[in-house]
Amino acid sequence: MLKDKIHQLSEKYKSEVIATRRHLHANPELSFQETNTVAFVETKLREYGLTNIEFKADTGLVVIIEGKNPAKKIIALRGDMDALPILEANDVPYKSTNPGVMHACGHDVHTSSLLGTAKILNELKDEFEGTIKLLFQPGEEKIPGGASMMIKDGALQNPSPTAILGQHVMPFIPVGKVGFRKGMYMASADELYLKVKGKGGHGAMPETIVDPILISAHILVALQQVVSRKADPKTPSVLSFGRVIAEGATNVIPNEVNIEGTFRTLNEVWRKEAHGHMVKIAQGIAEGMGGEVEFEIRSGYPFLKNEPELTQRAIDAAEEYLGKENVLDLDIWMAAEDFSYYTQEIDGCFYRLGTRNEAKGIVSSVHTPTFDIDEDALGLSTGLMAFIALEELKHQ
Repeated sequence: MLKDKIHQLSEKYKSEVIATRRHLHANPELSFQETNTVAFVETKLREYGLTNIEFKADTGLVVIIEGKNPAKKIIALRGDMDALPILEANDVPYKSTNPGVMHACGHDVHTSSLLGTAKILNELKDEFEGTIKLLFQPGEEKIPGGASMMIKDGALQNPSPTAILGQHVMPFIPVGKVGFRKGMYMASADELYLKVKGKGGHGAMPETIVDPILISAHILVALQQVVSRKADPKTPSVLSFGRVIAEGATNVIPNEVNIEGTFRTLNEVWRKEAHGHMVKIAQGIAEGMGGEVEFEIRSGYPFLKNEPELTQRAIDAAEEYLGKENVLDLDIWMAAEDFSYYTQEIDGCFYRLGTRNEAKGIVSSVHTPTFDIDEDALGLSTGLMAFIALEELKHQ
């Protein structure tokens, strides 16, 4: 059976995939700077005998694997390659050698896994019909998102896939298990930048100043009503501010305050409405208190929706490959992912790979200095994606 062959190949190449992941982890590169990473990926692909390679979006590439009757059906698989500006705190042999840059979101896992999947699929190309495009993507962590740039550069054309699959590490799921959600899954994400302006001066002479700190405090509190009083309670929304800079002192009121935050939701119509509410509230408060505010909204990734029928087929394949007890149902997740751009263009399924192992102390969340994975996940990740892909090629 094809499933048994994939199991055998994934186990056979597991040590190589682990070595690849460790190399990538030790040599992380920031978004849109993945020059060495993509060169390494190309070298590995050619080593596997894959030559139908085309570079996209500067530091991304697409490789095509054709089975028999290649035009019968075309699907795509995606892995992202960029790292985060985080100083790694792990004491491991494969610790980042690029200080202040770390694969803290598991993109080293995604890239090494997709390379392993490519090797498996290439060895099995005489046993399936259709074509599989593999997208090695830059810049997932940074607006405008490498996915949008890959799409603009034709990654979903010539040939055009009808569906795309992607996987992402999940440190809340035990190693050996995976998670899926049909329908709406992840939120849109917008960056908010406010510059609140007043008139600074001596803290002991409040009558002579227009206090931008006080204005900012009122704005921050009032903006929460956008979620609590403007949003439909059935529409998940998050408004958070994580950076407030007021360069004053105990007795010095500054001229301005800079504020940064994020707004996330699962409804594109409400998303645009909320932008208007936020700007209007902030401007009204600032003007009413004698100051002014510059409010910039940088629209980020759209919401991510898993096409229900495609996702159900992926779930069925995962249950066959791993056993039903190892396939979990997921709730909505208010984080954002630029894989969402692909799901705006074609049917998509974005699922989660369990990497947690409490017995080994591997429990840290993504985007933290101590994030790591149980590398047993790297045998599962390669074979599972290969199996889901080949099962999807059978569906017409």
